[in-house]
Amino acid sequence: MISSSLKGIKVLDFTQIAAGPTCSQMLADMGADVIKIEAESGDPCRAFAPHVGNESAFFLALNSGKRSVVLDLKQQAHVELARKLASDSDVLLESFRPGVLDRLGLGHETVNAINPRIVYCSISGFGQSGPWRNLPGVDGVLQALTGLMSIGSVPQGSPTKLPVPIVDIVTGHMATIAVLAALNQRGRTNEGQRLDVDMFSSAVTLQQSAFASYFATQEVPSSLGSAAPYSAPNEALRCADGWIMLAAYQPERWTALCRVLGAPELADQPEFSTMDARLANRRELVERLESLMRSRPAAEWEVIFREADLICGQILDYAQVASSPQFEALGLKEVVVHPESGPVALARFNLGSGSQPTPTRRAAPRLGEHTEAVISELQARFVRTKP
Repeated sequence: MISSSLKGIKVLDFTQIAAGPTCSQMLADMGADVIKIEAESGDPCRAFAPHVGNESAFFLALNSGKRSVVLDLKQQAHVELARKLASDSDVLLESFRPGVLDRLGLGHETVNAINPRIVYCSISGFGQSGPWRNLPGVDGVLQALTGLMSIGSVPQGSPTKLPVPIVDIVTGHMATIAVLAALNQRGRTNEGQRLDVDMFSSAVTLQQSAFASYFATQEVPSSLGSAAPYSAPNEALRCADGWIMLAAYQPERWTALCRVLGAPELADQPEFSTMDARLANRRELVERLESLMRSRPAAEWEVIFREADLICGQILDYAQVASSPQFEALGLKEVVVHPESGPVALARFNLGSGSQPTPTRRAAPRLGEHTEAVISELQARFVRTKP
């Protein structure tokens, strides 16, 4: 099973908030033993609203299956403990600003000297080089600095950012890919690697096709709301009672759309007959389509469009998504039992295990819950390895 594919891999996790914890969460979900190092004040996202009992729902979502150890890295004795943990780990994740762990005596050179097989992954806002390397970075600021907010806002409206931390999450995914690749290579070379994963690069990677268009034309993309800049119709359209997202830009689907709307002649009108024409006349196109679609509610259009093999979907809120038959069929909701907060519902990380059910995860740890156990395990291992 994929959920046990990293069994035996030990991950020392110095990350916090979302980007790094997304990576370590995915590694834990694949069976790795993740030891989350926290200061006495805890990961800042433990304070994020809302709370389930005494724990943040945000923290619970990104830290299931991990073990929490409290260390004060300003104390030399605790730094020595961290080094011993690193010497016994396969992966080290950190999300400090560049140079911080070097000054604490836990930088890559130091750790690599005591454990040449370790995969040392730094996750930061802007990477380990460049003029912005020392700047702090959070998801919203990175959405702003990488163009995401410029293309995702409502036309002529105020800047809008996606309310889920998309840059954090994709950075965590990029880090996971890098770590898995490095572990695979280590299996052949018996050598670890230094990895540099940053939010800025990850956000640009999300927009590869958009940047390719910009480099080709030197035209700065404008904000189009829900519309795709490269195809039409491919946007949210207003119906009698709401909206439906529709992608009917391929020639056969454009013709089918016009047919089911009762306006087959629309398909061959010069201003709409080709993709380039539809993009050039997008405002008029949307007005014509919406004038036809306001006769029925979104749910009815969804049925009609799908019967014609058109790609579409109503714009659902979280309550509708969570109660949808597809959400249930994929088993995307799981309930973990936290020792203080009790049963907690989470969205499951779907590992693509097919017919094999993914085991229910252990709830996110309480602050310092595993400090004594981890230190005892560490001491026992060092006693066994002494000559």
